[in-house]
Amino acid sequence: MDEVAFITATRFSRQRMVTVSSDRIDFKKPIPAGTFVELIGKVTKVGNSSLKVSVEIFTEEMYSNHREQAVKGEFTFVAIDEDKKPESLRL
Repeated sequence: MDEVAFITATRFSRQRMVTVSSDRIDFKKPIPAGTFVELIGKVTKVGNSSLKVSVEIFTEEMYSNHREQAVKGEFTFVAIDEDKKPESLRL
């Protein structure tokens, strides 16, 4: 989930981003073996140098169209410069 959140944050900002926290992860359903999983990342809040990303994991049975949300998480990222110091988002 953090990897998808990182990709989402980086694609949105086109800057170096680091994870500051995983704020909340809700496990709603188990993910059984033999199911497909889809991870979707969305930027939900933008600050001066930080942003929040929501990541959802959906499961889909291999031989049917049944799809449901299994996990949802929130992650916070901060933009950093070459010296690894926080910098403003350039949007």
